[in-house]
Amino acid sequence: MFQRFVTDSKAGVAPLVALAAVPIIVAVGAAVDYGRANAARAAMQSALDAAALMAAKESQSPSGSQLSASATSYFNANFARPEVSNVAVTAALTTGNGGNSIILSATGSIHTTFMGMIGISALPLSVTTSAFAISDGLGCVLSLDPTASGAITGQGSTSVNLNGCSLYDNSDDASAALTVGGSARISALSVGVMGGISGTENITTLQGIRTGVGPVADPYAQYSFPAPPSCTQQNYTGKGAETINPGVYCGGMRINAGASITLNPGLYYIDGGDFTVNGGGTVVGSGVTLIFTKKNGNSWATATVNGNATVSLSPPKFGPTAGMVVFGDRAMPKGTTFKFNGGAAQYFAGAIYIPSGAITFAGGASTSTSCTQVIGNTVTFVGNSSLAIDCSSYNTKPFSPLMIRLTS
Repeated sequence: MFQRFVTDSKAGVAPLVALAAVPIIVAVGAAVDYGRANAARAAMQSALDAAALMAAKESQSPSGSQLSASATSYFNANFARPEVSNVAVTAALTTGNGGNSIILSATGSIHTTFMGMIGISALPLSVTTSAFAISDGLGCVLSLDPTASGAITGQGSTSVNLNGCSLYDNSDDASAALTVGGSARISALSVGVMGGISGTENITTLQGIRTGVGPVADPYAQYSFPAPPSCTQQNYTGKGAETINPGVYCGGMRINAGASITLNPGLYYIDGGDFTVNGGGTVVGSGVTLIFTKKNGNSWATATVNGNATVSLSPPKFGPTAGMVVFGDRAMPKGTTFKFNGGAAQYFAGAIYIPSGAITFAGGASTSTSCTQVIGNTVTFVGNSSLAIDCSSYNTKPFSPLMIRLTS
């Protein structure tokens, strides 16, 4: 029969054309199927890149242990190709070089339309990407208010020297989130502001001034202090030379001129009233946290350290307030005033952390300042100040914006 087919000259063209068309149809169909697969692969890559950026940011937070689940969730939110089946996302995290690297992979398959004619029913899809998230942790001044004008302010003739550390402002006020007016000067490693700056010409940095940066996460957001017990002392006044113990000081503490008070290590609850150190007064102590709260008193505790006071306090290295020399209750009203204006001889080592407080600060200019962080709802510098960030011996929490980039 085959011999008759090839020798028959009657109507032989159509069968030959039909046979020749099969590989042509398969080739064209394969191109269509591969085109669909490549488009799906490109969409997968785009979704995976977006997931990598989000997962790299999350890898710095306590929920970083759920990286794979989070990466899958971010991927699914950005990938809308129902023709792709059997989608799976995997994530791996490595830490080093001052940051975290993540590697994400996504796999899936897409059913073919034409290539099934030659036994290929699906095409596999596979994409990979990686991202690197790094935070230099060199912040020493941070304002947390998201909208305030002048969330960080330099006033008058103040001169602020941030030795090897940076200033960050989370306010998105477009024109004056950071304000450095008059003859005030700020010198820092770098300055990063979410909003705008008034007085840029009064700022000097080694690594630049940036606006429009993302907000810096509160480094102590997960910290809490133990609930204060009942009052230990009421309305304490220090007049001479004295050593006192941790406890609950209801109604505040007042250190008069000429007094020299040593604080033994531990937690000092200032429960209502004011922690006042007058000019000529001295307060020293190591392993100390001053906690400002309101439990037994009728008012929220505040602080006033006046000019020419001598203060030398350092925080505990371990425990619930590790690294914090001052801890302000988060429940206090925003804008509660705290004045640390002791001047040249004032040194609070570690973190002054008052997330709801309006902090004014002037101090440290003549001390061997190696570690001071100032974190408040707002921060105002009113005199010559010196801060630094060599805090390894105090177990403070580093902070700075995350810098995230795709690496492949």
